Formats: sequence, structure tokens, C-alpha cells
Amino acid sequence: MRRTVVPLWLAAAAEPRAGAFIVLFSIEAWSRTILITLVPLQAHKLLGDAQSVSFVYFIVSVSGLLSTMFVPTVVHLIRRRWAFSLGAMLMFAALAGYAAADPMIFPLALGCQVVATAFLEIVMNLFVLDHVPRTEISKFEPRRLLSVAAPFTFGPFFGVWLAETISLQVTMIVVAAFVGLLLGYFWFLRLTDNPAVTMPLKPPPNPLKYLPRFFAQPRLRLAWVLATGRSSWWVMFFVYAPIYLTSNGYSPETAGLIVSVGSASLFLSAAWGALGRKVGMRFVLILGYASAGAITIMIALVQDWPTVVLALIAISAFAAAIVDGAGNIPFLRAVHPYERAEMTSVFVTYRHTAQLVTPGAFSLVLGFFALPAVFVAGGAGFLSMAWLARYLPKRL
Repeated sequence: MRRTVVPLWLAAAAEPRAGAFIVLFSIEAWSRTILITLVPLQAHKLLGDAQSVSFVYFIVSVSGLLSTMFVPTVVHLIRRRWAFSLGAMLMFAALAGYAAADPMIFPLALGCQVVATAFLEIVMNLFVLDHVPRTEISKFEPRRLLSVAAPFTFGPFFGVWLAETISLQVTMIVVAAFVGLLLGYFWFLRLTDNPAVTMPLKPPPNPLKYLPRFFAQPRLRLAWVLATGRSSWWVMFFVYAPIYLTSNGYSPETAGLIVSVGSASLFLSAAWGALGRKVGMRFVLILGYASAGAITIMIALVQDWPTVVLALIAISAFAAAIVDGAGNIPFLRAVHPYERAEMTSVFVTYRHTAQLVTPGAFSLVLGFFALPAVFVAGGAGFLSMAWLARYLPKRL
């Protein structure tokens, strides 16, 4: 197995800290981004309308949120390598469900993907917290975001194009290959006893016990709210932007292309991170939240000009990427070293909370207004995040 690993991965495996994680995040991003536009479009095709899609995403996200809270306990009981493997197996199950293209099976497949993402994300983040010093976090986050820029740029369009020109089933096989690659590389790191994946033995954290402790700390609470707002905007972008475009006569390939163009903004994450280190991450976050919020609202106001809508959707993603330049630094710099695992188990619920709150709220919005109203709601939410970001330390 070692002979088949490309030299770049061997070099990353030999690096004691960040390099191995960068490769893991990159491979995982390919397996996720190929599905990121395709799955919402498939949901719209199978379920019939945006409100039904919102309802299914809402119900599935409930299970994802609950499962995330107990992943750390499972990780302790079966150890990290097996928890990571379990996440990969759940992804394989999700891909099989998507390939069936059945409206009854689709929610189960989506649920498997949500829980799988929770396992993979928590395990990788625990490795980062254990082995990347706090003083290096501000440099690691932009590197991590830059490493996933290519998957987020090409993955959304590639997944839709492959499904439309060849078949949905072939697309799932391609994604399964990336998941297998992710699992194989992870086990390669374990087999070499690489320091980047050595698991320190700790007692199993009880996430319910640490909920009060987490939200009693103002900086952690603020970091969680800001991360939830950021993730909610991207849920809106990846789920509702392609549905909005296809509902207005654009092809699925065009929708995938626009999402890919917007996602290319991640290539600028390192630049925004560098700016944040000079002028403070607080300034960068306020700039990103405010500008993306205003542009997002404009999408709904110019719905009668399709070309302008296409441009604004892509531009809004570039503005939102300013926020991603800071990544999870507000949390990583605030959490105490002695309770990283416990606080991480609570913090990462921001993703599933966003996946829960966003479709739930939009389901209500769509009950009274047309689809463009979700952009007004999403933009207003981002503007409120800009106001909250004022309470971050000046020199974060």
C-alpha cells in the first residue's frame, strides 16, 4: 500500500503537524463538493418544490444535530480510527441511497451523509486541536481553506455535469472512490504511527454536561453564533441558489457552474487571512458579513434581470468568502486547551444547527412568499452577524 501513495502524500505524512491534515481535508472536500449542488437539485427533482426540499432538509438536520452531540462519546468507545471508518461507511451508504433516485430513499441517504460528515469532521478537528499549536492556528486555517479551494471550485459543476451527461450512478461511483481514497490515506497515516494522528487517551466527554459550560463563556458563545450564521449562508447558497436558477429556466449545468464560480472565491482565503493578521480578524469578519449580506439582498431585488442575478449570486459568494478567510479562528483562539475535545463537540454543532435552522426558517418563508424571499432573509441574517462581530476582541 505504501508503494502506491504519491510522493506528495508521503511528504505530508512525514510532516508532524499540519501537512497530513491539509491532505485529509482536501480529499474529504472532493467527496463532499461533487455532491454539494447535485444533491439539492436531485431533491428538487424528486420532491417537486423548494418548500418540500426545505422540509426534508429540516427533518434530516434534526438527526444530524442530535448525532453530532454524541459523536465524541462514540469516538472514545471505539477509538478515533474506527469512528473515522464508521463515517466513511455511512458515506458509502448515502451514495448507494442517492444512486437509487427514489423519493422514499432520498431522505435516508441524506441522513446518512449528515451523520457521516459529523463523524469525519469531529475526528479531523480533534486531531488539529491536539497537534497544531494555538499560535499556529491563524496560519493553519487559511492553508486549510486554500487546500479545499480547488474541490469547491470544480466539484459543484463536475458533479452536475457528470450526472447530466453520463449518469447519476456513475457520479456516485466517482464520489465513492474519493471516500475510499480518504479512508485509505487515513489508515496509511495510522499504520505509520504518524504523530499527526496519535490519539491521546481521555475520558469520554458528555456533550450534554458541557453545553452549559460552553454557552456560559461569552467568547465561545459568540464564536458559535458567528459560525452558525456563516454556515447558514452557505446552506442557502448551495441549496437554494441552484434551485432558484433551474426554476427560472437555467440548465442544471449552468446552476452548477455558477456555484463553482462562487466557490472559487476560496482561493482568496489565504489573502483574507493575511489581511486579518495585519488589521485584525474582527475587521475582516465585519467586512465580510456586511458586504455579503447587502449583496445577497440585492439578488431578490433584481430578479427581473436574469443576467444580473447570475452575477450577483457569484459576487455574493466572493464577499462571503471574506468571512471564511478567518475560518474558525474565533473559536480556536478562545477554547481552553484542557477542554478542547468537549468544547469542540459542542462547537461543531454550528454546522448542523445551520442545516436545521436554515431550511426550517425558509420553509416558513416559502409558505408566504416566493423563492427570492430566501435571499432577503439570508442577507438580513448576515447583516446581523456583522453587528455581532463588533464584540470580538480587536486583535483576534
